[in-house]
Amino acid sequence: MEHEKTKLWTGQYVMIIVITFLFFLSLQSLLGGFPVFVGEISHNATTGGLMTTVFMVAAILSRPFIGMFLERLNMKKTMLITLVFLIAAVALSFNNESVPFLIVLRIIQGVGFGIITTLLATFATNLIPPNRIGEGIGYFGLSTSIGTSVGPMIALSLIHAYSFNVLLTFSIILTVLTFVGGIALRYKYTPPKVSHTKSLLDHAFARAALLPCFLVMIFYITFSGIVNYLDGLGADTGLGGKTSFFFLIVGAMLVLTRPFSGKIYDQFGHKFLIYPACITGIIGLLLLSHTAHFSMLVVSGIFYGIAYGIMQPTFQAWAVSRVTPDKKGTANAMVLSFMDLGVAIGAVILGQAVGALGYSAMYAWSSILVVAMVLIYFALTTFKKSNKNTVHTEAS
Repeated sequence: MEHEKTKLWTGQYVMIIVITFLFFLSLQSLLGGFPVFVGEISHNATTGGLMTTVFMVAAILSRPFIGMFLERLNMKKTMLITLVFLIAAVALSFNNESVPFLIVLRIIQGVGFGIITTLLATFATNLIPPNRIGEGIGYFGLSTSIGTSVGPMIALSLIHAYSFNVLLTFSIILTVLTFVGGIALRYKYTPPKVSHTKSLLDHAFARAALLPCFLVMIFYITFSGIVNYLDGLGADTGLGGKTSFFFLIVGAMLVLTRPFSGKIYDQFGHKFLIYPACITGIIGLLLLSHTAHFSMLVVSGIFYGIAYGIMQPTFQAWAVSRVTPDKKGTANAMVLSFMDLGVAIGAVILGQAVGALGYSAMYAWSSILVVAMVLIYFALTTFKKSNKNTVHTEAS
């Protein structure tokens, strides 16, 4: 009986990981492709970044509503119906150069992304044994992070070698495969019994999860700079399409870091992961800002990839572990929303930084965000620990 409670690698868990990887690869390839395509047709990098911002804002705004109805929804049917709308929204982008219309389509795609990512994360966290939450979310996060990091690389490669329409076709094929996998999904989620009189704020927000969510948002602002503007750095430095290898290197580092980082979290906690991840993230961004040769690009990708591979699952596991079981869906939605918010904010403010400072300087300034993140983490976690010790001493 105990073995069943602690078993992680069930058939349903593997299925969720595969479906999630396909979905993230599909949507994240468009996240990297749309800014390049729209930037070219509009001759404005900021307009290209706007495609990312509206997508992410739509995803963020959709999550509180899916959280509000999650307890009463058939999650499998909701996922399949949403995937159909997503396929249609991507198909309508073919041979279309109307920026306003593409913005509308990106909003629809963002809503679909927000709904499905929340559902997939809730499926996964309800399948993971509590005592293996770090490891379980680590492997689940591997599917999302590889899709997120490799997707933009594929996008840049397909756009430079072929066309934006080929990228759209690639995305549709992966979304169809996600749909097929969703049909085969047999797991039935039984939500905890909770009151249906909760407000939207109750469903959308868990105060205990706020700190890890805020910190992961800061880190994802730096990731937004990479997803949206690395192609521009390649044009500036003469590396061209070689910059797409950065995402491949990041993906490789994800595979290397995830198996042990989740176990470290379960045994020792988040502080043994966040501090070294911040250091490697800062180094990676500083090296990227000085990249002029392919070898430097590779080294910066290694350092930043270590940070990226550790950050996302660590903050998600920390957020989920801080809430009650009936709030797991809310915590997942918050983490995803704050990640998307970071990408949306980064697309705008780092786009402005590119215009004012250039691509290389923008990445150097991005490293300051990671410095700020680790200082906030240190201050708040240390302050909380000091308060607990004070209360304990006074009680004694």
